[in-house]
Amino acid sequence: MSATAPRYLTRFQCLADTCEDTCCAGLVVPVSDARWKVLRDAVAGGPDAARVEALVLPDPGSGVGAEAAYIAKREDGLCSFLDARKLCSLHRAYGEAVLPDACAVFPRVATRRAGQLEVTGSFGCPEVVRLCLLAEDALEPVPVDASLAARPELARALGGEDAADAWTWHAARVREVALRILERREYPYASRLFMLGELARRLGPFYFRGTEAFAGEGGEALRTGTPADAERPGMRDATLTSPAGVEGARAADALLISTLSDFDAPSTLDALHAMVSSVRLPGGPWAGICGTVLRARIDGVRGARFQAWARAIQASYGGASAAPDDVWALYSERRARLEPVLGERIEQYFRHHAVNHWLRNPFTDSPSVMDSIFKLTLRAAMLRWALFGHPEVVALCEDPSLSDARARLDAAAVECFQLSAKHLEQSPELHSLAQGLSGGAGPDSLPRMLVLLQGV
Repeated sequence: MSATAPRYLTRFQCLADTCEDTCCAGLVVPVSDARWKVLRDAVAGGPDAARVEALVLPDPGSGVGAEAAYIAKREDGLCSFLDARKLCSLHRAYGEAVLPDACAVFPRVATRRAGQLEVTGSFGCPEVVRLCLLAEDALEPVPVDASLAARPELARALGGEDAADAWTWHAARVREVALRILERREYPYASRLFMLGELARRLGPFYFRGTEAFAGEGGEALRTGTPADAERPGMRDATLTSPAGVEGARAADALLISTLSDFDAPSTLDALHAMVSSVRLPGGPWAGICGTVLRARIDGVRGARFQAWARAIQASYGGASAAPDDVWALYSERRARLEPVLGERIEQYFRHHAVNHWLRNPFTDSPSVMDSIFKLTLRAAMLRWALFGHPEVVALCEDPSLSDARARLDAAAVECFQLSAKHLEQSPELHSLAQGLSGGAGPDSLPRMLVLLQGV
Protein backbone atom coordinates (compact mmCIF):
# COMPACT_ATOMS: atom_id res chain seq x y z
CA MET A 1 0.00 0.00 0.00
CA SER A 2 1.38 3.43 -0.94
CA ALA A 3 1.60 5.97 1.85
CA THR A 4 1.93 9.74 2.14
CA ALA A 5 2.53 12.16 4.99
CA PRO A 6 3.12 15.89 5.39
CA ARG A 7 6.84 16.58 5.27
CA TYR A 8 7.00 17.65 8.93
CA LEU A 9 6.14 14.14 10.07
CA THR A 10 9.20 12.70 8.31
CA ARG A 11 11.29 14.97 10.55
CA PHE A 12 9.61 13.89 13.77
CA GLN A 13 11.52 12.19 16.54
CA CYS A 14 10.18 11.82 20.06
CA LEU A 15 12.00 14.08 22.51
CA ALA A 16 11.30 11.63 25.34
CA ASP A 17 12.48 12.99 28.70
CA THR A 18 13.56 16.35 27.19
CA CYS A 19 10.01 17.17 26.03
CA GLU A 20 8.28 20.03 27.83
CA ASP A 21 5.15 17.90 28.19
CA THR A 22 4.34 14.22 28.34
CA CYS A 23 1.84 12.30 26.23
CA CYS A 24 1.36 10.03 29.26
CA ALA A 25 -0.90 12.50 31.06
CA GLY A 26 -4.56 13.34 31.11
CA LEU A 27 -5.85 10.84 28.56
CA VAL A 28 -7.51 7.49 29.15
CA VAL A 29 -5.42 4.78 27.47
CA PRO A 30 -7.52 1.82 26.25
CA VAL A 31 -5.96 -1.64 25.96
CA SER A 32 -7.23 -4.18 23.44
CA ASP A 33 -7.53 -7.88 24.22
CA ALA A 34 -4.60 -8.64 21.93
CA ARG A 35 -2.27 -6.09 23.53
CA TRP A 36 -3.38 -7.06 27.01
CA LYS A 37 -2.33 -10.64 26.31
CA VAL A 38 1.04 -9.53 24.87
CA LEU A 39 1.71 -7.45 27.97
CA ARG A 40 0.68 -10.19 30.40
CA ASP A 41 2.85 -12.73 28.60
CA ALA A 42 5.83 -10.37 28.64
CA VAL A 43 5.69 -9.70 32.40
CA ALA A 44 4.61 -13.21 33.49
CA GLY A 45 6.72 -14.51 36.35
CA GLY A 46 8.65 -11.27 36.64
CA PRO A 47 8.73 -8.30 39.01
CA ASP A 48 6.15 -6.32 37.00
CA ALA A 49 3.46 -8.99 36.83
CA ALA A 50 1.66 -7.78 39.94
CA ARG A 51 1.80 -4.14 38.81
CA VAL A 52 0.27 -4.98 35.46
CA GLU A 53 -2.53 -6.95 37.10
CA ALA A 54 -3.22 -4.08 39.51
CA LEU A 55 -2.96 -1.18 37.06
CA VAL A 56 -4.46 -2.53 33.83
CA LEU A 57 -8.14 -2.60 34.73
CA PRO A 58 -10.95 -4.41 32.92
CA ASP A 59 -13.40 -2.05 31.26
CA PRO A 60 -16.85 -3.56 31.78
CA GLY A 61 -18.42 -0.86 29.65
CA SER A 62 -16.65 -1.84 26.43
CA GLY A 63 -16.80 -5.61 26.60
CA VAL A 64 -14.53 -7.88 24.60
CA GLY A 65 -12.81 -6.04 21.77
CA ALA A 66 -10.76 -2.95 21.12
CA GLU A 67 -11.24 -1.50 24.60
CA ALA A 68 -11.23 -4.50 26.88
CA ALA A 69 -9.26 -2.66 29.54
CA TYR A 70 -7.65 0.65 30.39
CA ILE A 71 -4.56 1.81 32.26
CA ALA A 72 -5.15 3.41 35.64
CA LYS A 73 -3.85 6.92 36.22
CA ARG A 74 -2.12 8.34 39.26
CA GLU A 75 -3.61 11.06 41.43
CA ASP A 76 -1.76 13.70 39.41
CA GLY A 77 -3.30 12.42 36.17
CA LEU A 78 -0.13 10.77 34.87
CA CYS A 79 0.01 7.19 33.62
CA SER A 80 0.78 4.73 36.40
CA PHE A 81 3.66 3.27 34.39
CA LEU A 82 5.46 6.59 33.86
CA ASP A 83 8.78 6.66 35.70
CA ALA A 84 10.62 9.53 37.40
CA ARG A 85 12.41 10.44 34.15
CA LYS A 86 9.10 10.88 32.27
CA LEU A 87 9.71 7.63 30.38
CA CYS A 88 7.47 4.58 30.06
CA SER A 89 8.75 1.86 32.38
CA LEU A 90 7.03 -0.85 30.31
CA HIS A 91 8.60 0.30 27.05
CA ARG A 92 12.03 0.53 28.67
CA ALA A 93 11.84 -2.98 30.09
CA TYR A 94 9.92 -4.93 27.42
CA GLY A 95 10.00 -2.97 24.19
CA GLU A 96 7.48 -1.33 21.89
CA ALA A 97 5.47 -4.52 21.32
CA VAL A 98 3.88 -4.41 24.79
CA LEU A 99 2.52 -0.87 24.39
CA PRO A 100 -1.21 -0.34 23.89
CA ASP A 101 -2.02 0.80 20.38
CA ALA A 102 -2.72 4.38 21.46
CA CYS A 103 0.74 4.67 23.03
CA ALA A 104 2.60 3.04 20.15
CA VAL A 105 0.95 5.14 17.47
CA PHE A 106 0.84 8.58 19.15
CA PRO A 107 1.35 11.26 17.89
CA ARG A 108 0.68 9.72 14.48
CA VAL A 109 -2.81 9.34 13.05
CA ALA A 110 -3.26 6.98 10.09
CA THR A 111 -6.21 6.75 7.71
CA ARG A 112 -6.75 4.72 4.58
CA ARG A 113 -8.46 6.42 1.66
CA ALA A 114 -9.07 4.67 -1.65
CA GLY A 115 -6.27 2.20 -1.03
CA GLN A 116 -3.73 4.81 0.06
CA LEU A 117 -2.43 5.31 3.56
CA GLU A 118 -2.30 8.88 4.90
CA VAL A 119 -0.31 9.64 8.06
CA THR A 120 -0.63 12.93 9.94
CA GLY A 121 0.30 14.19 13.39
CA SER A 122 -1.56 15.19 16.54
CA PHE A 123 -1.12 18.66 18.00
CA GLY A 124 -1.26 17.11 21.45
CA CYS A 125 2.50 16.62 20.98
CA PRO A 126 4.65 19.78 21.32
CA GLU A 127 7.25 18.53 18.82
CA VAL A 128 4.58 17.90 16.19
CA VAL A 129 3.29 21.44 16.73
CA ARG A 130 6.79 22.87 16.39
CA LEU A 131 7.52 21.00 13.19
CA CYS A 132 4.13 21.71 11.64
CA LEU A 133 3.76 25.39 12.50
CA LEU A 134 7.25 26.72 12.01
CA ALA A 135 8.55 25.30 8.71
CA GLU A 136 7.16 26.78 5.50
CA ASP A 137 7.28 23.41 3.71
CA ALA A 138 5.88 21.47 6.68
CA LEU A 139 2.63 20.41 5.00
CA GLU A 140 4.01 19.44 1.62
CA PRO A 141 2.76 15.85 0.98
CA VAL A 142 5.57 13.36 0.43
CA PRO A 143 5.66 9.59 -0.16
CA VAL A 144 6.67 7.59 2.92
CA ASP A 145 7.00 4.01 4.01
CA ALA A 146 3.86 2.64 5.66
CA SER A 147 5.93 1.87 8.75
CA LEU A 148 5.86 5.60 9.57
CA ALA A 149 2.36 4.94 10.93
CA ALA A 150 3.93 2.65 13.58
CA ARG A 151 1.05 0.14 13.29
CA PRO A 152 -0.42 0.73 9.81
CA GLU A 153 -2.84 -2.15 10.22
CA LEU A 154 -4.77 0.06 12.64
CA ALA A 155 -5.40 2.75 10.02
CA ARG A 156 -9.00 3.88 9.89
CA ALA A 157 -10.73 3.27 6.54
CA LEU A 158 -12.33 6.39 5.04
CA GLY A 159 -13.77 7.11 1.62
CA GLY A 160 -12.98 5.38 -1.64
CA GLU A 161 -14.04 1.75 -1.83
CA ASP A 162 -14.40 1.79 1.97
CA ALA A 163 -17.13 4.42 1.88
CA ALA A 164 -20.38 3.28 3.41
CA ASP A 165 -22.58 6.01 1.93
CA ALA A 166 -22.65 9.14 -0.22
CA TRP A 167 -21.54 11.28 2.73
CA THR A 168 -18.17 9.54 2.92
CA TRP A 169 -17.97 8.61 -0.77
CA HIS A 170 -17.89 12.27 -1.85
CA ALA A 171 -15.75 13.48 1.08
CA ALA A 172 -12.49 13.57 -0.91
CA ARG A 173 -14.00 16.11 -3.33
CA VAL A 174 -15.08 18.41 -0.52
CA ARG A 175 -11.80 18.08 1.37
CA GLU A 176 -9.69 18.98 -1.66
CA VAL A 177 -11.68 22.15 -2.30
CA ALA A 178 -11.47 23.13 1.38
CA LEU A 179 -7.70 22.63 1.42
CA ARG A 180 -7.29 24.78 -1.69
CA ILE A 181 -9.30 27.56 -0.05
CA LEU A 182 -7.14 27.43 3.07
CA GLU A 183 -4.02 27.82 0.95
CA ARG A 184 -5.31 31.00 -0.76
CA ARG A 185 -2.93 33.34 1.04
CA GLU A 186 -4.01 36.37 -0.97
CA TYR A 187 -7.06 36.49 1.32
CA PRO A 188 -7.00 37.07 5.09
CA TYR A 189 -7.44 33.95 7.19
CA ALA A 190 -10.83 35.12 8.46
CA SER A 191 -12.03 35.47 4.87
CA ARG A 192 -10.94 31.92 4.09
CA LEU A 193 -12.89 30.60 7.06
CA PHE A 194 -15.91 32.55 5.86
CA MET A 195 -15.49 31.02 2.40
CA LEU A 196 -15.55 27.58 3.99
CA GLY A 197 -18.66 28.57 5.92
CA GLU A 198 -20.41 29.69 2.74
CA LEU A 199 -19.39 26.45 1.04
CA ALA A 200 -20.91 24.56 3.95
CA ARG A 201 -24.09 26.63 3.74
CA ARG A 202 -24.55 25.82 0.06
CA LEU A 203 -23.86 22.12 0.57
CA GLY A 204 -26.06 21.90 3.66
CA PRO A 205 -29.46 21.24 2.04
CA PHE A 206 -28.34 18.09 0.23
CA TYR A 207 -24.91 16.94 1.43
CA PHE A 208 -24.83 15.81 5.07
CA ARG A 209 -24.58 12.62 7.10
CA GLY A 210 -27.46 10.37 6.15
CA THR A 211 -28.27 12.22 2.92
CA GLU A 212 -30.46 10.39 0.43
CA ALA A 213 -30.06 12.98 -2.32
CA PHE A 214 -27.51 10.80 -4.09
CA ALA A 215 -29.51 7.58 -3.87
CA GLY A 216 -30.61 5.81 -7.04
CA GLU A 217 -33.89 4.05 -7.63
CA GLY A 218 -32.88 1.15 -5.43
CA GLY A 219 -31.87 3.46 -2.58
CA GLU A 220 -28.16 2.77 -3.02
CA ALA A 221 -25.79 5.72 -3.10
CA LEU A 222 -24.58 6.67 -6.55
CA ARG A 223 -20.82 6.15 -6.74
CA THR A 224 -19.66 7.97 -9.82
CA GLY A 225 -17.11 10.60 -10.58
CA THR A 226 -13.97 11.93 -9.00
CA PRO A 227 -12.83 15.40 -7.93
CA ALA A 228 -11.51 15.83 -11.47
CA ASP A 229 -15.10 15.80 -12.72
CA ALA A 230 -15.35 19.41 -11.61
CA GLU A 231 -13.40 20.33 -14.74
CA ARG A 232 -15.72 18.55 -17.16
CA PRO A 233 -17.25 20.86 -19.79
CA GLY A 234 -20.61 22.13 -18.71
CA MET A 235 -20.39 21.06 -15.08
CA ARG A 236 -19.37 24.51 -13.87
CA ASP A 237 -22.56 25.93 -15.34
CA ALA A 238 -24.93 23.42 -13.77
CA THR A 239 -28.07 25.04 -12.38
CA LEU A 240 -27.93 25.56 -8.60
CA THR A 241 -31.37 24.55 -7.49
CA SER A 242 -32.59 22.87 -4.35
CA PRO A 243 -32.10 19.09 -4.41
CA ALA A 244 -35.70 18.78 -3.27
CA GLY A 245 -36.64 19.77 -6.80
CA VAL A 246 -33.92 17.76 -8.54
CA GLU A 247 -34.74 14.36 -9.93
CA GLY A 248 -32.25 11.55 -9.54
CA ALA A 249 -28.90 10.89 -8.05
CA ARG A 250 -26.98 12.12 -11.08
CA ALA A 251 -28.52 15.56 -10.71
CA ALA A 252 -27.41 15.66 -7.06
CA ASP A 253 -23.95 14.59 -8.14
CA ALA A 254 -23.85 17.37 -10.75
CA LEU A 255 -25.05 19.87 -8.16
CA LEU A 256 -22.26 18.87 -5.80
CA ILE A 257 -19.64 19.21 -8.53
CA SER A 258 -20.99 22.57 -9.63
CA THR A 259 -21.07 23.92 -6.07
CA LEU A 260 -17.51 22.84 -5.42
CA SER A 261 -16.37 24.25 -8.76
CA ASP A 262 -17.73 27.67 -7.81
CA PHE A 263 -15.24 27.80 -4.94
CA ASP A 264 -12.31 27.48 -7.32
CA ALA A 265 -13.53 30.58 -9.17
CA PRO A 266 -11.74 33.84 -8.19
CA SER A 267 -14.97 35.79 -8.72
CA THR A 268 -16.73 33.74 -6.02
CA LEU A 269 -13.87 34.10 -3.56
CA ASP A 270 -13.44 37.82 -4.24
CA ALA A 271 -17.13 38.43 -3.60
CA LEU A 272 -17.07 36.50 -0.33
CA HIS A 273 -13.93 38.31 0.83
CA ALA A 274 -15.57 41.67 0.11
CA MET A 275 -18.70 40.56 1.96
CA VAL A 276 -17.00 39.47 5.18
CA SER A 277 -14.59 42.43 5.11
CA SER A 278 -17.51 44.82 5.19
CA VAL A 279 -18.97 43.36 8.38
CA ARG A 280 -18.09 45.12 11.64
CA LEU A 281 -19.56 43.70 14.83
CA PRO A 282 -18.80 44.52 18.48
CA GLY A 283 -15.83 42.53 19.75
CA GLY A 284 -17.04 42.11 23.31
CA PRO A 285 -19.13 38.99 22.58
CA TRP A 286 -16.12 37.37 20.91
CA ALA A 287 -13.92 38.07 23.93
CA GLY A 288 -16.65 36.80 26.25
CA ILE A 289 -16.90 33.49 24.38
CA CYS A 290 -13.15 32.90 24.57
CA GLY A 291 -13.01 33.73 28.26
CA THR A 292 -15.92 31.42 29.02
CA VAL A 293 -14.20 28.39 27.49
CA LEU A 294 -10.94 29.04 29.34
CA ARG A 295 -12.67 29.54 32.69
CA ALA A 296 -14.46 26.21 32.31
CA ARG A 297 -11.23 24.36 31.58
CA ILE A 298 -9.34 26.01 34.43
CA ASP A 299 -11.89 24.40 36.73
CA GLY A 300 -11.68 21.04 34.97
CA VAL A 301 -8.00 20.39 34.18
CA ARG A 302 -5.53 19.49 36.92
CA GLY A 303 -2.23 19.67 35.02
CA ALA A 304 0.20 22.21 36.50
CA ARG A 305 1.52 23.26 33.08
CA PHE A 306 -1.94 23.96 31.74
CA GLN A 307 -2.99 25.76 34.90
CA ALA A 308 0.02 28.08 34.80
CA TRP A 309 -0.52 28.85 31.10
CA ALA A 310 -4.28 29.39 31.35
CA ARG A 311 -4.14 31.57 34.45
CA ALA A 312 -1.37 33.73 32.95
CA ILE A 313 -3.51 34.36 29.86
CA GLN A 314 -6.54 35.11 31.98
CA ALA A 315 -4.52 37.53 34.13
CA SER A 316 -3.15 39.33 31.06
CA TYR A 317 -6.69 40.29 30.10
CA GLY A 318 -7.60 41.57 33.55
CA GLY A 319 -8.64 38.40 35.34
CA ALA A 320 -11.68 36.13 35.32
CA SER A 321 -14.12 38.95 36.01
CA ALA A 322 -12.83 41.39 33.38
CA ALA A 323 -15.51 43.02 31.24
CA PRO A 324 -15.57 41.53 27.70
CA ASP A 325 -15.38 44.98 26.09
CA ASP A 326 -12.23 45.76 28.08
CA VAL A 327 -10.73 42.42 27.08
CA TRP A 328 -11.51 43.16 23.44
CA ALA A 329 -9.80 46.55 23.71
CA LEU A 330 -6.62 44.95 25.08
CA TYR A 331 -6.66 42.27 22.41
CA SER A 332 -7.18 44.80 19.60
CA GLU A 333 -4.36 47.02 20.85
CA ARG A 334 -1.91 44.10 21.03
CA ARG A 335 -2.86 42.87 17.60
CA ALA A 336 -2.45 46.33 16.08
CA ARG A 337 1.08 46.53 17.47
CA LEU A 338 2.30 43.06 16.61
CA GLU A 339 0.74 42.12 13.29
CA PRO A 340 2.39 44.83 11.15
CA VAL A 341 5.75 43.28 12.08
CA LEU A 342 4.97 39.58 12.57
CA GLY A 343 1.60 39.17 10.89
CA GLU A 344 2.85 36.84 8.15
CA ARG A 345 4.34 34.51 10.75
CA ILE A 346 1.07 34.43 12.69
CA GLU A 347 -0.84 33.75 9.47
CA GLN A 348 1.39 30.74 8.83
CA TYR A 349 0.59 29.30 12.27
CA PHE A 350 -3.14 29.42 11.64
CA ARG A 351 -2.96 28.23 8.05
CA HIS A 352 -0.86 25.24 9.02
CA HIS A 353 -3.09 24.48 11.99
CA ALA A 354 -6.20 24.50 9.80
CA VAL A 355 -4.70 22.42 7.00
CA ASN A 356 -3.36 19.84 9.45
CA HIS A 357 -6.75 19.78 11.14
CA TRP A 358 -8.47 18.95 7.82
CA LEU A 359 -5.91 16.24 7.09
CA ARG A 360 -6.07 14.71 10.56
CA ASN A 361 -9.76 15.03 11.47
CA PRO A 362 -12.27 13.73 8.89
CA PHE A 363 -15.08 16.25 8.60
CA THR A 364 -17.37 13.27 8.06
CA ASP A 365 -17.15 12.58 11.80
CA SER A 366 -19.46 15.60 12.14
CA PRO A 367 -23.14 15.55 11.15
CA SER A 368 -22.57 18.25 8.52
CA VAL A 369 -19.83 20.27 6.85
CA MET A 370 -21.09 23.35 8.69
CA ASP A 371 -20.73 21.69 12.07
CA SER A 372 -17.11 20.85 11.32
CA ILE A 373 -16.24 24.33 10.02
CA PHE A 374 -18.01 26.12 12.85
CA LYS A 375 -15.94 24.19 15.39
CA LEU A 376 -12.75 24.93 13.48
CA THR A 377 -13.64 28.64 13.56
CA LEU A 378 -14.27 28.51 17.30
CA ARG A 379 -10.88 26.82 17.77
CA ALA A 380 -9.24 29.56 15.69
CA ALA A 381 -10.89 32.24 17.84
CA MET A 382 -9.70 30.58 21.05
CA LEU A 383 -6.16 30.24 19.70
CA ARG A 384 -5.98 33.91 18.63
CA TRP A 385 -7.22 35.04 22.01
CA ALA A 386 -4.80 32.76 23.86
CA LEU A 387 -1.81 33.72 21.70
CA PHE A 388 -2.31 37.44 22.23
CA GLY A 389 -2.79 36.83 25.94
CA HIS A 390 0.40 34.82 26.33
CA PRO A 391 2.81 36.76 28.58
CA GLU A 392 5.63 36.43 26.05
CA VAL A 393 3.47 37.91 23.31
CA VAL A 394 2.20 40.68 25.58
CA ALA A 395 5.82 41.63 26.24
CA LEU A 396 6.63 41.51 22.52
CA CYS A 397 3.84 43.96 21.79
CA GLU A 398 5.86 46.59 23.60
CA ASP A 399 8.72 46.21 21.10
CA PRO A 400 7.99 43.84 18.18
CA SER A 401 11.26 44.83 16.47
CA LEU A 402 13.51 42.96 18.94
CA SER A 403 16.08 40.75 17.22
CA ASP A 404 14.71 37.60 18.83
CA ALA A 405 11.04 38.57 18.43
CA ARG A 406 10.19 35.80 15.96
CA ALA A 407 11.84 33.09 18.05
CA ARG A 408 9.95 34.26 21.14
CA LEU A 409 6.69 34.39 19.22
CA ASP A 410 7.30 30.89 17.85
CA ALA A 411 7.84 29.49 21.34
CA ALA A 412 4.65 31.10 22.62
CA ALA A 413 2.68 29.82 19.62
CA VAL A 414 3.89 26.25 20.11
CA GLU A 415 2.79 26.33 23.75
CA CYS A 416 -0.60 27.84 22.91
CA PHE A 417 -1.43 25.49 20.05
CA GLN A 418 -0.28 22.38 21.90
CA LEU A 419 -2.00 23.07 25.21
CA SER A 420 -5.14 24.15 23.39
CA ALA A 421 -5.17 20.92 21.36
CA LYS A 422 -4.64 18.80 24.44
CA HIS A 423 -6.97 20.51 26.89
CA LEU A 424 -9.38 22.83 25.02
CA GLU A 425 -10.18 21.64 21.52
CA GLN A 426 -11.64 18.28 22.49
CA SER A 427 -13.26 19.46 25.70
CA PRO A 428 -16.99 18.87 26.28
CA GLU A 429 -17.35 22.56 27.15
CA LEU A 430 -16.07 23.69 23.75
CA HIS A 431 -18.24 21.23 21.84
CA SER A 432 -21.33 22.19 23.83
CA LEU A 433 -20.61 25.86 23.28
CA ALA A 434 -20.09 25.32 19.55
CA GLN A 435 -23.41 23.50 19.32
CA GLY A 436 -25.20 26.29 21.12
CA LEU A 437 -23.53 29.11 19.21
CA SER A 438 -24.12 27.54 15.81
CA GLY A 439 -27.78 26.88 16.45
CA GLY A 440 -27.24 23.22 15.65
CA ALA A 441 -25.36 24.02 12.42
CA GLY A 442 -28.60 25.15 10.83
CA PRO A 443 -29.29 27.90 8.28
CA ASP A 444 -28.38 30.66 10.78
CA SER A 445 -24.91 29.25 11.45
CA LEU A 446 -23.06 31.39 8.92
CA PRO A 447 -24.29 34.74 10.35
CA ARG A 448 -23.47 33.45 13.83
CA MET A 449 -19.99 32.53 12.61
CA LEU A 450 -19.37 36.19 11.91
CA VAL A 451 -19.20 36.83 15.66
CA LEU A 452 -16.29 34.38 15.94
CA LEU A 453 -14.54 35.87 12.93
CA GLN A 454 -14.32 39.35 14.49
CA GLY A 455 -11.17 38.43 16.40
CA VAL A 456 -9.70 36.11 13.77
